[in-house]
Amino acid sequence: MNTTINFQALLQTFFTDRLMRQRQASPETIASYRDAFCLLFKFVQQRLNKVPSSLGMQDLDAPLIVDFLWWLENERGNKARTRNARLAAIHSFFKYASFYDPTHSGLIQRVLAIPGKRYDRAPVEYLTRSETEALLATPDQSTWGGRRDRTLLLLTVQTGLRVSELIGLDCENIVLGKGAHVRCKGKGRKERGTPLRKEAVDALRVWLRERNGRPSDPLFSNARGSRLSRDGVEYILRKHVTTAAQQCQSLKKKRVSPHVLRHTAAMDLLQHGVDRSVIALWLGHETLETVDVYVHADLQMKEKAMAKTTPLDVPLGRYRPDNELLMFLKSL
Repeated sequence: MNTTINFQALLQTFFTDRLMRQRQASPETIASYRDAFCLLFKFVQQRLNKVPSSLGMQDLDAPLIVDFLWWLENERGNKARTRNARLAAIHSFFKYASFYDPTHSGLIQRVLAIPGKRYDRAPVEYLTRSETEALLATPDQSTWGGRRDRTLLLLTVQTGLRVSELIGLDCENIVLGKGAHVRCKGKGRKERGTPLRKEAVDALRVWLRERNGRPSDPLFSNARGSRLSRDGVEYILRKHVTTAAQQCQSLKKKRVSPHVLRHTAAMDLLQHGVDRSVIALWLGHETLETVDVYVHADLQMKEKAMAKTTPLDVPLGRYRPDNELLMFLKSL
């Protein structure tokens, strides 16, 4: 049996049949898996002196995969989270291969047994209300770009959309009037609607009038009229954060990314008493456990919980009514 041809065909069908046709994976997922295998092939070529087209399943054994993961962290400087993402792509392919290449079942099971690496999880970063207000006050409202930027930032802070969801919005995805909301397609190709507050509705109404685009045109475009890219959104945010930090000093200590604005929306909902299940639906999370990180990050909630506890140096007592009528009611 020609294992080289089998491996090449198997990898190709994994992408074209398994990911694209069966799972209908997003372009981001396919790109992530593609990058993982490109890096793996680069490492294998250095280690085994074999080009990708000459590889067989027998070359990709567990010790080599473990060495590849070590190389990612120690040679390329990748963090454990990135290392685990590359391993997840490899695991996904080997699970697929287990159904079509039983001759290498032992090798496949040993690769699938490689565990992900545990790592310290830092508390989520988010903006306080004063920091958010300073950021939203920065864009120059006398220019087209400034009006676009403020509308974009306001929409992100209020809805918590992912940057991929934000840049994917078309003009027709904004529904104004009664029950105003924004429709987007999130992870897993799941569509959801997110309500809009009056401030966002007013800003979007003005922006849509100025944008004057067709329903299928991108909601936010660059100066050339093309859809904003992820890098474009990060540049806009970085520019305004730098300016806002001159007025709000605490912003200088924070690394603000588009995902921080998403965290900011979640924390605002949590601090206003919104149930975790609603926040999960609002943000398009798969499970409630994902929302737990916001509970851990909210120091105010922890302080309120501590205020309800009894200090260790306070003796426990029994409540005794100081009024005859209260004593009567207590005795019922």
